[in-house]
Amino acid sequence: MEDQVASKIQLPPHQVFDVPPRSGAASECFDDDGPFKRTGSVCAHVITAVIASGVLSLAWATAQLGWVAGPTVMFLFSLVTYYTSTLLPACYRSGDPITEERNYAYMDAVRSNLGGFHVKFCGWVQYLNLFGVAIGYTIASAISMMAIKRSNCYHESGGKNPCHINSNPYIIAFGIVEIIFSQIPDFDQLWWLAIVAAVMSFTYSSIGLGLGIAKVAETGKIMGSLTGISIGNVTQTQKIWRSFQALGDIAFAYPYSLILVKIQDIIRSKPSESKTMKKVSMISMAVTTIFYMLYGCIGYAAFGDLSPENLLTGFGFYNPFWLLDIANAAIVIHHVGAYQVYCRPLFAFLEEQAAERFPTCEFFTKEIKIPIPGFHSYNLKLLRFVWRTLFVITTTIISILFPFKGVVLVFKALGFWPLTVYFPVEMYIRQKNIPKWSTRWLCLQILSIACLIVTIAIAAGSIAGVVLDLKSYKPFSTSY
Repeated sequence: MEDQVASKIQLPPHQVFDVPPRSGAASECFDDDGPFKRTGSVCAHVITAVIASGVLSLAWATAQLGWVAGPTVMFLFSLVTYYTSTLLPACYRSGDPITEERNYAYMDAVRSNLGGFHVKFCGWVQYLNLFGVAIGYTIASAISMMAIKRSNCYHESGGKNPCHINSNPYIIAFGIVEIIFSQIPDFDQLWWLAIVAAVMSFTYSSIGLGLGIAKVAETGKIMGSLTGISIGNVTQTQKIWRSFQALGDIAFAYPYSLILVKIQDIIRSKPSESKTMKKVSMISMAVTTIFYMLYGCIGYAAFGDLSPENLLTGFGFYNPFWLLDIANAAIVIHHVGAYQVYCRPLFAFLEEQAAERFPTCEFFTKEIKIPIPGFHSYNLKLLRFVWRTLFVITTTIISILFPFKGVVLVFKALGFWPLTVYFPVEMYIRQKNIPKWSTRWLCLQILSIACLIVTIAIAAGSIAGVVLDLKSYKPFSTSY
């Protein structure tokens, strides 16, 4: 039976299946609906995706909003993210949550539940967002590598040398590493990289939190105000734009909806997978919210209006320099893994589409065996090598041309409302057949509209930040 099933599966797995759902009749090698057994570590992937370097800007975001609005906004965004992340897993299988066919990616879920224009709209938004995330990880990693160099330079000169550094070599170095890791064929083969990245995220986050606590203990003062950075330090207009950008920093520190379905597709879980993901979402959001609240509030208490955009690279701390080096090295390692976790859906989409549309084209199917001494031969697929390499090169070039946060926030703003709120809400309504104009339907629509308004405000603040950065920026010049 398994041999017959295997003969009907066109490799790679999760690409094209001619196997009907088998009503839970899984075997040791195959899942209930045909594909190979899932072996991914859900906790590692979720932690890698959720607890990212966005945590390092939460002190700055809190400084723009103040002691009242800052923690309140963090809590509200955590609720929104948790709620929508419980809606999305219900759409993982079309129809019955145990026996029906699985949706292997976010857009598959949109196609089976909504269809039509929604699919194209979702595709453009999702992949633009993923593209922006890749650029963000590239820029942030280069900043952390430069921070290591600058902290050592600052320490050796006793604070006398400004230690200006060009960011281009560091951005290129990160791109080369991602080209290498992107050639690993399948998402679930990166379980070890996801675990390493998760450990690194806790490492640098804990160091930043510890340094903030030490700073407050050293000064014996709690900085900040109820309304955030005061007019005088910034203009009224800057206060508004900064507040919108702060909303973006907080909003984008939480969501992982765009890869939630892909994570659900590779977890070691028996049907119904939605129950597993709901538990994981609850635990991860609870831990993340507590951690983020502590991080944002303690960082703000330590520096007040002078809170840097990044606690570990903005030189809010200068000593111990070796601890800062460890934290920034952990950021780089985490971003290497997170880049792959986020970009895999985009890699898989183009490769699957190419294989389906051009099944006889040698370029899309040909593999070259490369012997590796002491290991199995590596099968180099031409399409995978060319497409993934070009993708990484493109994100690297854009990061060199525009190495500042505002560009990344614009990309993320485009995807926040559709991917995190709109599609999960609409798919859930369709899946559960919620009557139009019912109380539950109205509540879901109010949530969606409110998040759309917030997204527009974030986008406006982000564009204003980009315009401001462009006035003083020269491409290929020294960044720090």
